[in-house]
Amino acid sequence: MQIRTAAIALTLLILAGCAAQTPDIAAEEASPYPIPNEVVAIAGPNQDLTTARVDPADDCYWYYHAGPVETTLVPLRAANGNHICNARTS
Repeated sequence: MQIRTAAIALTLLILAGCAAQTPDIAAEEASPYPIPNEVVAIAGPNQDLTTARVDPADDCYWYYHAGPVETTLVPLRAANGNHICNARTS
């Protein structure tokens, strides 16, 4: 009986150590996307915004599309189909 109780207590202690730690950042400040909120707002559906990033070569946003065969970098598009790019200054 004591071995069973000790085993249960040890299991609970181990599981308590595996509990998720919450970060100090407030939930409203943390964003799951590495891109600005304005870009998230205009992005079309069915795109993985968690992998989106700006390509410095063309200053447009790209994301990784995981297909059945390969993962490919494709341009991030707005709901109307246009590429989402930063405005260039002259």
